[in-house]
Amino acid sequence: MRILGIIPARGGSKGVPDKNIRLLDGKPLLQYTAEIALQSNYLTEVILSSEEEAIITVAKDLEIHVPFIRPSALAQDSTPTIDVIIHALQWFENAGVFFDAVCLLQTTSPFRTIDFLNNAIEKFIESDCDSLVSVQKVPHEYNPHWTFEVNPQGNLRITTGENQIISRRQELPNAYHRDGSIYITKTQVLLKEHSLYGKSVAYIESNPEYYVNIDTMGDWEKAEQMIKNNQK
Repeated sequence: MRILGIIPARGGSKGVPDKNIRLLDGKPLLQYTAEIALQSNYLTEVILSSEEEAIITVAKDLEIHVPFIRPSALAQDSTPTIDVIIHALQWFENAGVFFDAVCLLQTTSPFRTIDFLNNAIEKFIESDCDSLVSVQKVPHEYNPHWTFEVNPQGNLRITTGENQIISRRQELPNAYHRDGSIYITKTQVLLKEHSLYGKSVAYIESNPEYYVNIDTMGDWEKAEQMIKNNQK
């Protein structure tokens, strides 16, 4: 299976200035994802999608292929990630190059391991699902069977639509949230359905000890602390 690895990294980060090339323990944030992506034999090609010259320069120093400069219209705060992926796929198709699937690797999850990435791709291939996402368990207190939404009458109802709440924690089914570390999707689903997920979604559970999703300076400080703790 031909799989395109895409690392999206636009400029203009507001939560953490120059986030993608900011040094985390002496390395640009981008480098953590780049190093893992380049180690995987399952990724046919790994590219960076960016409109920012400084980020592109760092990527090239890391030997990440930058086949194009992303249009500025696709580098806005409101730009959906799927539009960035489709732009890359169409660029390659115009060049006569085709892929069966795309593996999206965001720089904001720097601590994924090569084993985790390879296991995710293997599971995706074996599942024959439309997509695979990395997830973590939802803490029981936030399980959808224990959460509520407001109905038209202004009263609470169980989010799942059930009439009776599950009273015992031990009876709650596992619930998961996507953690942003890995998304893998078949090309035809991306192009025809304009979806990262499709109709069948496989999953792989992340190790919470390695989890951080860097969006704010608080997240950045958490990542720095995780590195210090690991070094100890």
